[in-house]
Order: sequence, then structure tokens, then C-alpha cells
Amino acid sequence: MFSTTGIDPVQLLADLIRCPSVTPEAAGVFDVLEAALSPLGFTLTRLRFEGDGSYPVDNLFATRGKGGRHLLFAGHTDVVPPGDVATWRHPPFAAEIVDGAIYGRGAADMKSGIAAFIAAVSAAVADGSADKGTISLAITNDEEADAINGTDKLMAWAEAMGHRFDFAIVGEPSATARVGDSIKVGRRGSLNGRLTVTGTQGHVAYPDKASNPLPVASTLVLALTGKLDDGSEHFPPSNLEFTSIDVGNETTNVIPAVVRLRFNVRYNDRWTPETLGDAIREVIAAQDRRDCEVTFEVAGRPSRSFLSPLGGGVETLIETIARATGIPPELSTGGGTSDARFIAAYCPVVECGLPGPGMHKADESVRVADVEALARLYRDFMAAYLG
Repeated sequence: MFSTTGIDPVQLLADLIRCPSVTPEAAGVFDVLEAALSPLGFTLTRLRFEGDGSYPVDNLFATRGKGGRHLLFAGHTDVVPPGDVATWRHPPFAAEIVDGAIYGRGAADMKSGIAAFIAAVSAAVADGSADKGTISLAITNDEEADAINGTDKLMAWAEAMGHRFDFAIVGEPSATARVGDSIKVGRRGSLNGRLTVTGTQGHVAYPDKASNPLPVASTLVLALTGKLDDGSEHFPPSNLEFTSIDVGNETTNVIPAVVRLRFNVRYNDRWTPETLGDAIREVIAAQDRRDCEVTFEVAGRPSRSFLSPLGGGVETLIETIARATGIPPELSTGGGTSDARFIAAYCPVVECGLPGPGMHKADESVRVADVEALARLYRDFMAAYLG
């Protein structure tokens, strides 16, 4: 067991899993969090953000203490849909515990991180170490989908209310095989782009009377696809991949007028969205476009790459993990994007959570012993960082 005096992280995780909080439906999950945090002395504020082309989202900000270092924990309670429940051996929202594992949608991604942190706070409150600083939680119910009315706006609200953070942990699954073997100290940026190649429609038997946009589109795909650099000190190479090529043409004897292409770039700290956009335009301009018009636009808002300073809270976390496991963690910047990208503008941030091989799969699960180990790790880090 994690603690005889504080909150049981496994029981709290089970209570969270039983709330079917598929984005953006909170399904009572914030009631569970409020019931756990209020007795610990937290002041809680529920915020509902909406607009900007997305659905309304419920969020929770909780804070405790004044003065000292200000530690922020961030996470999301929303989960992806379970899909066909017939493929689950254990019901996706039943939180069944079988053979030392707890099953349910969100068990790995990432209700386990939230449960472990709150359990760690309860232990820190009991032993007095929580009183040496300020602890806050920023929890959203929209990370898995649009991520427009969630952490981004929650952090802006917190800053407007005068909150300043010294260090943040996001409880996303970051470990590979065991708790603490890897933490994410940065993330690549992500940019979605759209290309439109416009030619002249015509009959395939009379190509001289048309301008086929497909060869031009093919040239652009070959010119843009693949590595953009050789990587940097902490990041792998940037890479562009096309995800869709569409002409909307179901006939065999018509040269299409328009080709629409979509792509994504995962890029390292050698680029910004602005320099990346300029480089893409240069490649387009260098190609033979024949008699076609090519337009490029960025779709949505790109996320920027970030790397947290490898000192301060990061160093304390590394030392805490090394004491607990005997091995310092790998410092990773791999994977996709997370809400850490929004927090990086306000303070250094790392992702530290459980192994997550089952996330988003049927029968998603985590080991009970890992949940308890993560809670102990958070508790030990909290005592060292705030002290």
C-alpha cells in the first residue's frame, strides 16, 4: 500500500475511471477530484471555456499554500472513446482489478497520473512537507481532441489571476518499461499544412487542352517528404509526412482540376513555425509548376517545440528518481504533442508518469504496483523540491 494516512491512489484511480469522461463530457469526474482535494486545504475553481470554433470544456484549478516554491501539476481527465466494447474483456468504465492490474479507459492516459499526484499531496499534507511551498493543479477535460478550450486558456487565466509557477509536472505516460526510467523534458513542434494545386480540367484524350495538377502535386510530395535536418542535441531530425492526397475524381476519363494535399511536420528546436513555413514556400517556388497554381497554408495553430532548462526542478526530479530506482531517467523529447506545450511558456515543465503501452487500446490498464510507485515518487519529489 502507498500510505496508511493519506489517499489511496488506486482507489482514487478507480473512482476516476468509473466516470466515463469521453471528451468533452466531464461525467462527474471533477466532483471526484473536488471531494479528494477539498479536505486537503485546496481552494478550487471550476472554469468553463468555450468559443474559438470548438465545444465548451470544463476545467479545474486548485491551489494550496502561499509563498515558497510554486509547484504545478497539470493533467487531463478526458479520455478517448472506448470503441467497440465487445473487444474489451473488462468493461471500459468498471475499473476492475485483476491479477495486479487495474483496467479501464484512461487508466494509463492519464487518470493514473492525477490519482498518484493527489495521493502524494495527501501524504505531504500529513507529514507537513506540503506546507513548505505552494501546490496547484490545472486539470482540463479536453486534451485528447481539439485542446482549444482547455489547458491553453486555463494557464492564461491562472496568469491573469496572479499565479506564477516555478516548475510543472504533467502526469502523461512517459515511462517505457518501469516507473521513472524515462521523463520527457521537451517535445517537438507540430505543424499541419495544406497544399492546393489548381490546373485545368479536361478530357484525358486531349491533354493539350488541359493542365493536369497531379504531376505537379507528385513533384511537390517528393520534394517535401522526409527529413528536414539532422536533428539537434536533444531532438531527433525534423520530418514532413503527407497524410492525404485528394482529387475527388471518380471517373477514368477526366483530368482533374484540383489536387488537395495535407501534411504534418514534427520539428525540433532548429525551427519555428515561421521559419518552417518560409522553408516550405522556398521548396514550392523551386519546383516546375507548369501551368498550375500552387497555394500553401498552415492549418490551425502550430505547436512550438520546447526544451525545459536541465536544472532546477528537472535536476531535483532526476535525483529523486535516481535515489528511488538506482538509475537516473532517460531524458526524452520523443512522442507526439501534449498539453506541456502550453505550460512551457509559463515555467519549466516535464512529463513524468507511468508506462503506457496500453493507452488508447481495448483493455487499457496499468499495474497497481506502478500507480503506488508513482505516488511515492511524486511524494519524494515534492518533499525535496518544496523543502
